[in-house]
Amino acid sequence: MAAGAAADEPDFADFVVAHQGALLRLAHALTGDPHDAWDLVQETLARLGERWSDRRRPDVPEAWARTVMVRLNIDRIRRLRRELPALVGAGDRGERADGPVRHAGEAEGWLVEALATLTPRQRTALALRYVEDLDVRGIAERMGCSEGTVKSQLSRGTERLRDHARHHLPTVPGATRREDAVR
Repeated sequence: MAAGAAADEPDFADFVVAHQGALLRLAHALTGDPHDAWDLVQETLARLGERWSDRRRPDVPEAWARTVMVRLNIDRIRRLRRELPALVGAGDRGERADGPVRHAGEAEGWLVEALATLTPRQRTALALRYVEDLDVRGIAERMGCSEGTVKSQLSRGTERLRDHARHHLPTVPGATRREDAVR
């Protein structure tokens, strides 16, 4: 092992310690499942680790990791779309044997349910907007699509969340309409 490579290894470990939590939060927002989120973070870090000690190391590793994570998630969704019909056709409902994992206190139950109703692209756009605080251009770059597509996904996803909230949240005392209670 070269002396330069040995000096870079702690830098990667420091990067992982410093950014793993934020990457995991983004991955959970993208996938909606803690198991899939961990898998996504691990794959992202593995790819970054391969590049860390050679000339292909990204200039801004945090941004590179988030972009790779979003694109890996898009690939994961495409793979699931191909594989799920085969599983359902074979009599399996495509559900995990251990059922969904619940994390009490991380989000309101209605919100977890509402997020599950979003399409993967809507969920990705909303996660990048509200978890990563990206603007439309930044989201489009990460998702590899046009700004118009991002605006459409954000609008439709937000409306779907509002609809879910209208039907599942109690009204606010003093509100004249149910819609006023959830805005």
